[in-house]
Amino acid sequence: MNFSVRGWQTWLTVGALALGLGGVLRAEDKPAGLLATVSSGGAADVVLAPNVQLFVPAGESATPFLPAGPITAVWSGFLTSELRAEYTFHAEFVGDLKLTLGEATALAGKSTDGQRLSGSAVRLNKGANVLKVEYRGPAQGDAFLRLYWSNKEVPVTPVPLALFTHEASAEGEKSRLVHSGRDTFAEFRCGKCHTVDGGKMPELGADAPVFAGLGGRRNYDWLAKWILNPQALRPGSPMPAVFTGAEAGEKAEAVAAYLASLKGEAKFTPTTGDAAAGRALYEKFNCVACHVAPDATEAAAPGKISQKGVKAKFTPGALAAFLRQPEEHFQWIRMPNFRLSADEAGHLAAYLESKADAPTDRPAPTEAAILDKGKKLVQTSGCLNCHTLDLPNQFATKKLSDLMAANWTAGCMADEPKPGAAPHPALTTEQRNALRAFAATDRSSLGRSTAADFLERQSQALNCRQCHGVMEGVPKYDLLIGKLRPEWAAKFIAGKDPVKPRPWAEYRMPGFPAYADSLATGLATSGGLPPKSVVDPVPENAKELSEAGRKLVSANGGLSCTQCHSVGTFGATAVFEAPGINLAYAVNRLQPAYFLRWLRNPQSVDPETKMPAYFDAETGASPLSDILGGDGPKTLQAVWEYLRLGDQMPKPE
Repeated sequence: MNFSVRGWQTWLTVGALALGLGGVLRAEDKPAGLLATVSSGGAADVVLAPNVQLFVPAGESATPFLPAGPITAVWSGFLTSELRAEYTFHAEFVGDLKLTLGEATALAGKSTDGQRLSGSAVRLNKGANVLKVEYRGPAQGDAFLRLYWSNKEVPVTPVPLALFTHEASAEGEKSRLVHSGRDTFAEFRCGKCHTVDGGKMPELGADAPVFAGLGGRRNYDWLAKWILNPQALRPGSPMPAVFTGAEAGEKAEAVAAYLASLKGEAKFTPTTGDAAAGRALYEKFNCVACHVAPDATEAAAPGKISQKGVKAKFTPGALAAFLRQPEEHFQWIRMPNFRLSADEAGHLAAYLESKADAPTDRPAPTEAAILDKGKKLVQTSGCLNCHTLDLPNQFATKKLSDLMAANWTAGCMADEPKPGAAPHPALTTEQRNALRAFAATDRSSLGRSTAADFLERQSQALNCRQCHGVMEGVPKYDLLIGKLRPEWAAKFIAGKDPVKPRPWAEYRMPGFPAYADSLATGLATSGGLPPKSVVDPVPENAKELSEAGRKLVSANGGLSCTQCHSVGTFGATAVFEAPGINLAYAVNRLQPAYFLRWLRNPQSVDPETKMPAYFDAETGASPLSDILGGDGPKTLQAVWEYLRLGDQMPKPE
């Protein structure tokens, strides 16, 4: 599944800022990305597409707002060229395709086998060129399209995302609002109370912190303040103000008292770490990507969580335990698992607690009447619709199917809370309008999901772009699309792969176990690749090629890859700064097409890489004419076949 329908805001901001095109087109002139009108089953959907890539598995939907079936898609917008230049466009697809630039047809044809089709060279003018891509998928089977370009200096490679822009339109804005409403419905856990029949959107199954043992992990005073007004402690939280009116404070304190009484069996030891070491770890792990440090003097950044209240929130010793396993009591938490050692967690906790505000020393009430009242409120106020506890849930309300669109102005959707009425989520005007626009649809989109939609929505929510492309050595986020095999990426994102590709790096990729599978699949389908890796065939002359690959990798008559890269247990021989990634991991990690593009011309994939280009820019010929006759494609394949041997690779010469 390819089309991303959440990425509107991301691509309108992050994508637009990426347009460093020497003044040819200013970011404020046009929003980034292309508008794509996608159709299937007699319905149409308008989405913002970052690229011209898609993969829709047979029997699945192209977007959550479309039924499954044969699709058509039309991308429209502009392709920016920094200079006047000639390019040739290429595509791998099944179905029918036509690409036009202005009035000129750059590529057109049909394909049933997915082999690459190339057009004739066309001239791009300096600045924005009108682009239109029309695609019709097959009547049966997977639909996919991968668009590339090339010229004398640039080998066949995907078009850089920052070069796509489009004209804003009323139709696009209407669609954006509906998509945003669907996302908001999931983000605020609306489906936990207003149950959804046949819901397949992954976030509909998202949990909330477990109540069992909560009193051993959280302070009573913090709980009371949080329940009364979550926004006062964390602006933007989806947690609603459950109680409103004159008795709200009393009810919140009763619930907090009851939850504080649930001590559980966990025993925490007081924090004993080193605060200075914790401050260094805080910087090393780029915690400011999501947080405002407790000793920060600047105002809280929008969307970032202040940590001034961590000492008031956690019971003594509980913070260090939380840092080691954030998802233990809340699987869908956005706080990642950094696989901290006990010492690292202790140091971080010591730093945070040394700078955070002191907690209010207010003991929890223990009177039976108050605890009974709190327990009853937990059962009857909807708390157990999101949170789990071995206690009968006595709260029920209307199912989503029973809520008429005209009534989405009352209850929890009222502009202002009514005392003693429904819980009041802190919705912005934009979110409220988006929810009402979504309510006017048939809401069947909740019964569909695409991996690319999930990827764009959650990569934004998890702040992936705050590290990727920001921290030194961390790959840019855009480069991940279509790069990684989904099977490996799922383990890596979950924090379950023992191999660290860049073991010398100071940073550490955090783990997001609940999100990993869908994120990994989305990285593939957003690049027009299948959700499961296709095993590339082993050629008949694989042994011959692997022997040639061994020589190519070596420093003895080869490309000297081993100067910077290790190969299994054979270490790099001449690294002056940081070594390259161990080549033994390449085949398990990388999509074959990405690997071949990278080896052919690394700068065309990532202009900032230090990896040199060995092959002729125009012909692709290898500089080593004595190996495989200098044939570029054979040379690339030979390196791949050598690396494919994995643990069985003979050492380079």
